[in-house]
Amino acid sequence: MTSSQTTVHIAVVDDDSEMRSLIEDFLRSEGYQVSTFASGLEALAQWEADPDSHPSIDVLITDIQMPGMNGVEFTEKFLKLRPDVPVILITAFGSIESAVEAIRRGAFDYVTKPFKLSEFEIRLLRALQVGRLRSENEILRHEVRKNHEKGGLIGKSKAMAQVIDLIERVSQTQANVLVTGESGTGKEVVARTIHQLGPRRDKPFVAVNCTAIPDTLLESELFGHAKGSFTGAVARKKGLFEEADGGTIFLDEIGDMDVSLQAKLLRVIQEKKIRPVGDTAQKDVNVRIIAATHKDLKAAIREGHFREDLYYRLSVIPIGIPPLRHRKEDIPLLANHFLRKYAATNNSKIMGFTPGAMQSLIQLRWDGNVRELENMVERLVVMTNRPLIQEQDIPLPEMAQIEDFYGDVTQDLPSLEQLERRYIQLVLEKVGGKKDKASQILGINRRTLYRKEREYGLVADPTPNLDGTDLPDETPSPTP
Repeated sequence: MTSSQTTVHIAVVDDDSEMRSLIEDFLRSEGYQVSTFASGLEALAQWEADPDSHPSIDVLITDIQMPGMNGVEFTEKFLKLRPDVPVILITAFGSIESAVEAIRRGAFDYVTKPFKLSEFEIRLLRALQVGRLRSENEILRHEVRKNHEKGGLIGKSKAMAQVIDLIERVSQTQANVLVTGESGTGKEVVARTIHQLGPRRDKPFVAVNCTAIPDTLLESELFGHAKGSFTGAVARKKGLFEEADGGTIFLDEIGDMDVSLQAKLLRVIQEKKIRPVGDTAQKDVNVRIIAATHKDLKAAIREGHFREDLYYRLSVIPIGIPPLRHRKEDIPLLANHFLRKYAATNNSKIMGFTPGAMQSLIQLRWDGNVRELENMVERLVVMTNRPLIQEQDIPLPEMAQIEDFYGDVTQDLPSLEQLERRYIQLVLEKVGGKKDKASQILGINRRTLYRKEREYGLVADPTPNLDGTDLPDETPSPTP
């Protein structure tokens, strides 16, 4: 028994004095603090008289068959007081259905009499682990609500605290904002948060991805078009700037916008007017622009792909979103947020992550940033059938897999020839035997790959096709 277990408080409710004493003696011998009651009514009466007594309970153990109030009813009433506390039911073989009904109403587990104390202890330790994780998750939820959540943004790292502080200040202004950051960092979430916190919150927020619309149609989508302005324009169409009038327009991936359209956007920013395609009249618009990109716009300016004057019009307030790998202390908050979200969406009873699983999440690279983390948590919620996500459920990072491979192939100190054979074999397995792909990865042409396969005995038939279909006519590169 560890020192931490001496503070664990377990309540035992059973009308059978011998069973109650047996469990109490066992638990006290293991170092637990124990409270016992002869019935559910007695326990509820004491907790009502002394409200400070039940908050210290870590696990409740109760019999099913008791006078006055059975264990199912008692469990339901107790969980209204303490929904975070795991309940273990003790049941005779004939009342298993009642125990199952109690679990349906929120109990954690049941044990059937007669039982071995070793079996009972395993169930108790599981209940304690679940209760501890529930408490930790509640603390995390409280932290998120108290300090670390603003709109859809979650984070307690110094980097995210600075971003959230800037967003709060920027949201009260009318200045254009340029949000930069890698794909998946949450640039649109930042834009929506700025809009929701600002005076335009009751007006439209219109988002458009500049890469999702062909250049030939983007102008019409942004500014609208007049009837008959081009083939297919059978009626006047409002553009997204007009749709967003009074509110905010979010131009995602602005770095991919065609240079000719950039000039027209610049004119809209300067004049606060739009001219629909094929129309001669201009329309006033009152729109706040928030743009975003994962590209280096200053480099694009130097290369002639982005207008410098437009850059400075958009980047009145620049906000850079740090990648997730630079703020790993935010991963537990985000992971638990996504777990609650997708557990509710998928009607899952999953409750959290084990400490080992969370540590594995923290150690991953997260090149896809928050979007990748959200995707993985959703997949884990759907695929995991245990109450807790385990360490083995978390996929190994690619680099760890590579390191494991090199550890495996070099543990017996092979020769270079043996190492080359193993590596060629691995690459062929990874690409499903596709010679073109394997040759590309290995940096050799297909003739060289065929020769090495024959030398190393990796092919059943050492003779290539006589018609030459397997060996394209190419100039062999020097053999590595």
